[in-house]
Amino acid sequence: MPIPAWVPDDDAVARANVTSFARDQGLSGYPALWRWSVDHRSAFWQAVIDRLGVVFRRPPVRVLDLSERVEHARWLPGAELNIVDSCFQGDPDAVAVIHERDGALHEMTYGELEVLVSRAAEAFQPDEAVAIVMPMTLKSVVAYLGIVKAGGVVVSIPDSFSAPEIAARLEIASAATAVTQDVVVRSGRRFAMAEKVRTADARRRIVVRTDDSSPLLDGEVSWSELTAGRGVSADSHVGPAERHTNVLFSSGTTGAPKAIPWTHLTPLKAAMDGHFHQDLHPEDVVCWPTNLGWMMGPWLIYASLINGAAMALFDDAPTGRAFGEFVRDAGVSMLGVVPSLVATWRSTGCMEGLDWSGIRCFSSTGEASNEADMRYLMELAGGRPVIEYCGGTEIGGGYLTGTVVQPSVPAAFSTPALGLDVEILDDGGRPAEEGELFLVPPSIGLSGELLNADHDSVYYEGTPRAGLRRHGDRFARLEGGYFRAMGRADDTMNLGGIKVSSAELERVVADVTGVREAAAVGVPPPGGGPDRLVVFAAPEPGVPADPKRWMEEIQGEIRRRLNPLFKVSEVVTLDALPRTASNKVMRRVLRRRLIEGDVGRAGGGAGDSQDRAR
Repeated sequence: MPIPAWVPDDDAVARANVTSFARDQGLSGYPALWRWSVDHRSAFWQAVIDRLGVVFRRPPVRVLDLSERVEHARWLPGAELNIVDSCFQGDPDAVAVIHERDGALHEMTYGELEVLVSRAAEAFQPDEAVAIVMPMTLKSVVAYLGIVKAGGVVVSIPDSFSAPEIAARLEIASAATAVTQDVVVRSGRRFAMAEKVRTADARRRIVVRTDDSSPLLDGEVSWSELTAGRGVSADSHVGPAERHTNVLFSSGTTGAPKAIPWTHLTPLKAAMDGHFHQDLHPEDVVCWPTNLGWMMGPWLIYASLINGAAMALFDDAPTGRAFGEFVRDAGVSMLGVVPSLVATWRSTGCMEGLDWSGIRCFSSTGEASNEADMRYLMELAGGRPVIEYCGGTEIGGGYLTGTVVQPSVPAAFSTPALGLDVEILDDGGRPAEEGELFLVPPSIGLSGELLNADHDSVYYEGTPRAGLRRHGDRFARLEGGYFRAMGRADDTMNLGGIKVSSAELERVVADVTGVREAAAVGVPPPGGGPDRLVVFAAPEPGVPADPKRWMEEIQGEIRRRLNPLFKVSEVVTLDALPRTASNKVMRRVLRRRLIEGDVGRAGGGAGDSQDRAR
């Protein structure tokens, strides 16, 4: 049975939101609450809506309509609302945002934020698609909420994307307007952000100017000029619950990205998860280094504000000690991470010695976690739990996660999310202890359409039986009700007639001295047969790559800890692994370039240093 690294005490259990919620439903203990939430989904979501105080202009005629099958479930039919109204229900004098400006911390109250959002809303039109291509700053949050309040649709694009990638997403979402920033500074380096958006040919550009010397070109207006002198409209543009508010995109590493619309209801999933799984309270300060181009950006906005908490925004790379000092000084109590970020902190030691005693819990998402890294993270705050969180843009939150009322096992999930059930099936569609995980719908948050693909064929067609929803992740069920992520279903390989996941191999490689991060890729040999295992490895800072030694150690560890039949064919070293905007390793890109014989570009550019060992 997995050994917990943290066990909740009586005070943690008594204080938790799930405890009081279960008591309100006449239930005792978390397992009974989860079971009730999936057996009585309408009653569960009605209770969640009441508890969160969701604001309706017109209430729904019912909670759930299944007249067109579970694949086309309709939630809250007849309801009219604007979800932004539910973000400003609490004390207007409470802190809503903590951010850094000019080297000092600044606070903004809910009342002050609402005024800025209402003023921004006056600059946009109902049904207008407006891209946001800029870092996660106070102004990007105001722009996001202002567009939604006006009845518009935010088109979320990561600021790290190239001009062609930005242009493709503008076209898919039919967005003629973009909000961007003149320049972005990351770790002392300046990047011309607005120039990329100009090249992407957004016809109307609203530019946040951080440098007064930055010129504005034809078709551009500064954010300050656009919002200054505007009236403050108290009225939000109200519409049906299924009206679009946000278009987000899948990573798009193999062809065009899926365009996934969020509605006014999707944020309820984010807020519910934050309330019960990350256990957010009004007095909490929530920090999650992210971007509006990744679903965790909108998640952070809604999970914080609908729960009455404060969000902490750090406008620089979170890889160094300056971020750790910001976490300390801002009083962060819930810190979200991606596993590769923790690996960087561990390899550099940059967060050690900081007082993170104010953190109550961490949460980790984006890719499979490494157990040693998560134990290290817990100890940075004196032993605090990590809520593992696996979900997706098309879910609005997570489907496997944890709680603060269950023991925390590093790199393991303790429960399906409330309101969702899951099944793990083998290749024959039979229940299994390890295999592909399928969701058992319905749930608020689950997408019902795609802008540029057939939704049913992507998520429902070809599943082992009707009523299951595909998500594409592999999981192993552990003793004690825990789960461990085994990577994407398409990141499995056949080694000597045995299927194994990339994540399982990468956990072994991560313990090899000098390796910062690794990706295991299976490549079919010419003429067919079992996959050939190639390991891509990036060294820790200041450590020279040593592919020959790593080859020997990796082979030895795999033989000892996994299977002596698994043979490493090659180790390729790179400065860094290629990643998507949401920080997922692009194994398919690595695999494709190996097959095409273009390994020199596998790290993302021809200039990357590279060594190989066979």
